[in-house]
Amino acid sequence: MKHVTIKDVAKKLNVSISTVSRAFNDKYDIKEETKNLILKTAKELGYKPNPIARKLSQQRSFNIGIVVPEFNTNFFPEVMLGAQKVLLDEGYQVLVMQSNSSWEIERKNVETLVDNMVDGLIISLTSEIKNNEYYKSLIDSKIPIVFFNRTVEEIAASKVLFDDYKWALFATEHLIVQGYTDIVHLTGTVNLTLTKNRLRGFEDAFKKHKMPVGKIISCGFTMEDGERIAQEMIDKNQIPRAIFAANDSCAIGAMTIFKKNGLTIPNDIAIVGFTESSLAKHTHPTLTSVEQPTNDIGQTTAKLLLDQINNKGLFVPQTIILNGRLNIRDSSVKIK
Repeated sequence: MKHVTIKDVAKKLNVSISTVSRAFNDKYDIKEETKNLILKTAKELGYKPNPIARKLSQQRSFNIGIVVPEFNTNFFPEVMLGAQKVLLDEGYQVLVMQSNSSWEIERKNVETLVDNMVDGLIISLTSEIKNNEYYKSLIDSKIPIVFFNRTVEEIAASKVLFDDYKWALFATEHLIVQGYTDIVHLTGTVNLTLTKNRLRGFEDAFKKHKMPVGKIISCGFTMEDGERIAQEMIDKNQIPRAIFAANDSCAIGAMTIFKKNGLTIPNDIAIVGFTESSLAKHTHPTLTSVEQPTNDIGQTTAKLLLDQINNKGLFVPQTIILNGRLNIRDSSVKIK
């Protein structure tokens, strides 16, 4: 079968090669009717663009790098699927790397992607980020970057965030209005913006109800972190009446240890998580959790990045905050 070229498309329509090229590259100086006819004819002839020529002509690699901390929960894979849908539709390939929650690995991942000349980066930071200056230098070098979920305030870049403050307040209020008073917040890594906002929401829920603020314990984001804190509570005989955890993994880890030690949930201790992991509906009892719009986070992040790539020099960093909901289940509903 003969390989169809741009010249064949031009010959078929009796137009110039440059006209066909402008249609393929969606240039402004070509009539919409002409462009649509060229694209339709190219498809009928079986024309496939040369990816190398496309990259050279537009000075792009058409590759986007995504770096996330882990794949242990459904949150990051679902966000990536949302981003990938937008990027693939625009002709981009997606290169995904995970840092295993290590700053050193995260930095190596980013350096590898930059060395491979990706057109832009989508990043959710590791909990142990140690050097904001590294990302500031990348931004100064004009590499398009959008951060999501796990970010820090000191980095001036586009960000797609969840309304952590609002939903942490609602989650805490859910416990307060049922009459729980001895409520503990297990926080995530303290330097992350989401941790600060969830903590602020937790504290303000008590202030709103004119109650003393509950105890705050630095935990982390893994099941092992939740297990460790729960075991410490048991060993010290300091078991609260309710827990609002940094995320579902932490909450489920704590639930596991409490149950192993003969405590019942929510009779002895109520638990609320955050992120609506795939396990939340399948724990026993089922876990109350704040649901984040993972697909929307991914799509919004990708659109912001493409906007930045297409408007280099004119792009102003944006922060977009998305909404969610509280899914109330058995782990937190007080039994009367």
